[in-house]
Amino acid sequence: MPIIDVHAHVGPWPFHMDTGDAAFNIRLMDKYGIGLQLVSAAEAVVYDAVAGNAALREVLAVHPRLLGYAVVNPNRIEESAEDLRRCLDTGRFVGAKIHTHYPGRLIGTREMAEALDVVDEAGVPLLLHTWGPEVALLPELLESRPRLRIIMGHAGGDAWREAAHAAAACDRLYLEHCRTVTDAGRIDYARAAGVPVERLLFGTDSTLIDPSVALGVVRDAGFTFEELEGVLWRNAVGLFGLEGVLSPTRPFP
Repeated sequence: MPIIDVHAHVGPWPFHMDTGDAAFNIRLMDKYGIGLQLVSAAEAVVYDAVAGNAALREVLAVHPRLLGYAVVNPNRIEESAEDLRRCLDTGRFVGAKIHTHYPGRLIGTREMAEALDVVDEAGVPLLLHTWGPEVALLPELLESRPRLRIIMGHAGGDAWREAAHAAAACDRLYLEHCRTVTDAGRIDYARAAGVPVERLLFGTDSTLIDPSVALGVVRDAGFTFEELEGVLWRNAVGLFGLEGVLSPTRPFP
């Protein structure tokens, strides 16, 4: 079956790991049977959102198996709003990405609320870095932003229980469980809390983390074949409007 990775990056990181250009992403995708990858620029996440997004536009123009997230910086909201429109106009960006820790603006801050307004107005899905109990604030924040749909990247991180209950309380919150610490039972807990399988997505955090980690978590979750199809690609197709984009790839390894 095809696989869509909804949480990945292009470019080097300030950590000790193997990274590279987009060709490095493609090699990892081929290794693990990932047909399509949604990426943000590492430069845009950790340093300069506008410059990183500009560099990613050039990458996406020559790599059809990669689609982009435009990074929005809550500290430079007017600049980011204009840049988000510029990226979406290319047709190669399908969503926005907001990190909380690099810009120092957690969920619940005024700056983050303004950033959420920008993405709500754009009408595209948001991949939001989530790590900590403030994820519990998200259902209320979405009440006044009717177009906004949020993928909780890392499913709340160490607050995965709080994230599960937040997603159960709001049908525009999605869970994506990639992280370096593979706590047992996270997906089972989310489903028991009431999160439907239709709002579970597959992400790897590549190239920060090898995709094998996320694949192992999904394989151990006890999904039926139909549920696995949803998590690995169908749910992402519906959320991002990717009908007709995918080509068949290798079966799930």
